[in-house]
Amino acid sequence: MSCWTWPSFSISPGCWRKKIKTIDLHVHSIHSDGTCTVEQIVGIARRRGVSVMSLTDHDTLDGWKSFRKLCRDSSIRPISGVELSSVYSRVVHILGYRMERFEPVEEVLEWVRERRNDRNERIVSRLRELGADVTMEDVRREAGGPVVGRPHIARALAAKGIVPDLPAAFSEYLARGAPAYVQREGLSPEGCVRVIREAGGLPVLAHPSLTGLEGGDFDDFLDEMKGYGLWGLECISSHCSSVKAYNYLAAAEKHALFPTAGSDFHGSIRPNAALGVQVSDDFLPWARLCVNF
Repeated sequence: MSCWTWPSFSISPGCWRKKIKTIDLHVHSIHSDGTCTVEQIVGIARRRGVSVMSLTDHDTLDGWKSFRKLCRDSSIRPISGVELSSVYSRVVHILGYRMERFEPVEEVLEWVRERRNDRNERIVSRLRELGADVTMEDVRREAGGPVVGRPHIARALAAKGIVPDLPAAFSEYLARGAPAYVQREGLSPEGCVRVIREAGGLPVLAHPSLTGLEGGDFDDFLDEMKGYGLWGLECISSHCSSVKAYNYLAAAEKHALFPTAGSDFHGSIRPNAALGVQVSDDFLPWARLCVNF
């Protein structure tokens, strides 16, 4: 089992003899629902000594070209990435790394964004029916980019004083079961994996703790996803404790999935998710991710 630290806890016998790298394979910018520009993210990563990083914005690759250049200028090894949210009974997000063919992915992402935009319109319509004076213009202003989602609607509600903060926006209006919630349309988990594979990428299950699955149910789900072509499991993230991370590393080994690590950095919207995760030199087969040291 690979060695890792989070942030100072370590596992695996002999780990202390290995070289440690700071990486982050799960980062969001203003191109989706993050609050930092690509330039700001790379600056933070440089100061924190990050050596490998992937920009994984939701449903878009718009930030990739500038991210790649800025990373290379800062001696950070960039990995192309995206995060796809599936339509499923549970929270299932799939990270895609090392996309080599962008055109087929862009077509699918455009379709996903259209479904997302339709949902946003319906949510705002419901909010207005409930007496919340918010418009799509307010929401787009908060987004500042092409990808708009519920976090931006939450920010618009808070900016207009309709709710005190983002958690209240979700609990009162936007969470599943709340008055303004609208079920999204989009790709199935299998569809997400297939899109990434067809683009030459490597699909990874993001923040598995958010699926709510444990024990045998989680094992069965991983078996199913592995059958679709899942490549990896995000074992270390800001969403799970060190104990859960250890269990996910064991699950990855059990199901022959590659473990990955990422903070799910969003800037000020998730202040507890600091950019950068420490892992051992041999944590991943870096060449499979087009990374050479």
